[in-house]
Amino acid sequence: MQQQVDSQPDEALRARVRATWTAGDFGRIAVGFESGAADFIAQLALKQGEDVLDVACGTGNLTLPAARAGARVTGIDIAPGLIAQLQARAVAEGLAVDAREGDAEALPFADASFDTVVTMFGAMFAAHPQQAADELLRVTRPGGRIAMANWAPEGFIGSMLKVTVRYLPPPPGVPSVLLWGNPGVVEERLGAGLSDLRFERRSMVLAYPFEPEQTVELFRTWYGPTVRAFAALDEAGQRGLFADLVRLWTEHNTAGPNGTRVESEFLAVVGIRA
Repeated sequence: MQQQVDSQPDEALRARVRATWTAGDFGRIAVGFESGAADFIAQLALKQGEDVLDVACGTGNLTLPAARAGARVTGIDIAPGLIAQLQARAVAEGLAVDAREGDAEALPFADASFDTVVTMFGAMFAAHPQQAADELLRVTRPGGRIAMANWAPEGFIGSMLKVTVRYLPPPPGVPSVLLWGNPGVVEERLGAGLSDLRFERRSMVLAYPFEPEQTVELFRTWYGPTVRAFAALDEAGQRGLFADLVRLWTEHNTAGPNGTRVESEFLAVVGIRA
């Protein structure tokens, strides 16, 4: 089921991922699901002093709630601008967080460094998924946990990403990021290093204080994958993609005419390191 990436040098693909997440400003998007991220951390019942790593941490939607719970938290992300925002948010709250730039495919930590490794809609975007999976396993202590939140292919964000890919397909040989929302694929990538692996389908609310068309404009301006897609299309392609995205957000909106609120399904993964 898993495809191999062999058509481009590794560094070219990593540069593409870096360019995607340095485009726009993901912090303006992440605020829409802060509450759901905090709930995800709360369900892990982190212990005081637990060593936690947040992979592809963005502006800290998981990092900060984990630090508030008393864990010793490190956040790592490929986009330096997002790390700067995380650092500023941690300082503003008086939280001790180790925030640093780095790649999910080559984590700069020794083997078995962390009790719990978390990633929400983050490591799933790595260009080489098996390398990212191997790194999650490598830095987790035996008996420790790996907790992932991955967009489900059949959920709202999965549909949004599918619409985008229709206009701008990924490079040949690059597997769909949405495969991380398939339990069988997750087991294939992580299972050999785990003594237990559990899945749960959950929903994440995305809420923004304006109508769907403005929400699409927000994503077009600030959400890296959408920014990059629009930049690569001609004028007709941009019009078509915008119209399709507005239609999708409008069909799923439950907030009424002056706001946007959609629920998007994701796959919650918790594995115990063997």
